[in-house]
Amino acid sequence: MLQTIGNTSLQGSRIALGCMRMARLDDTQATKAVDSALENGINFFDHADIYGAGESEKRFNTALSQLGVDRQNIILQSKCGIQKGYFDFSKEHILHSVDTILKRLGTDYLDILALHRPDALMDAQEVAEAFDTLKSSGKVRYFGVSNQNRYQMEYLQHFWKEPLVVNQLQFSPAHTPLIDSGLNVNMWTDKASDRHAGVMEYCQMNNVTIQAWSPFQITLQKGTFFNHPDYKNLNDTLQKYAALYNISVEAIVIAWILRHPAKIQAVVGSMNAERIANIAKATDVHLTRQEWYDIYTSAGNVLP
Repeated sequence: MLQTIGNTSLQGSRIALGCMRMARLDDTQATKAVDSALENGINFFDHADIYGAGESEKRFNTALSQLGVDRQNIILQSKCGIQKGYFDFSKEHILHSVDTILKRLGTDYLDILALHRPDALMDAQEVAEAFDTLKSSGKVRYFGVSNQNRYQMEYLQHFWKEPLVVNQLQFSPAHTPLIDSGLNVNMWTDKASDRHAGVMEYCQMNNVTIQAWSPFQITLQKGTFFNHPDYKNLNDTLQKYAALYNISVEAIVIAWILRHPAKIQAVVGSMNAERIANIAKATDVHLTRQEWYDIYTSAGNVLP
């Protein structure tokens, strides 16, 4: 199943393959993972220059060559801006990063470049200049961000007049700051705390595609919620709907994310060919409103 990515002509799969862990694979394993993604309708591949210190992009390039994939039939996105111990959105760093990304991926252009996490020292005018250079040279078609709130995006858009097309944000049944405060407006509860600055609504109003990263995690430190003792009710509920729809538990989680009207694109990082195929079945499921809320509350979220 495809969707239009932001304000672009790109038709991307609703599920993207996140390639962070690809550096851990050998060439044969990487090729099998990419082949499984393509065979199951996934045409969108998400990278970053820091994934495996660049090795993930190299493995992916080899996989494409082995499979004989036509570059025009896939969408390549990569990210830059994270340095060891600091963030760097300087023009010099962005331009250099893209050149090295393109070399590792073996391509002349990226469909999307996203800034990787916010840089407190970002000069939006300088970033816009970098974007303009990359756009005019044909090295990058569209631009986006990750983990930014609406005001950071508006600040960048003040100088970069073309629309930002994606924003990568963590979202899962066990990590729901994007929607919690919207359900608890004007309440004396912890969930009423605004931790997202309206970024969900901002992206919907401006046709920015939200890309949900770590859809199976609680936090990067705690790992996934699957079989986690603190999330027994969530796991039981996921198992119930997985049996009902005859798909995997992972696919039910992705179906929950895809059910949101924001048309969120889920970024999954599995490198297991069989698991990728199972997760792809999520696009065949449309959860009811009651089922969606059942999963939300089973993760410990209390409705007002």
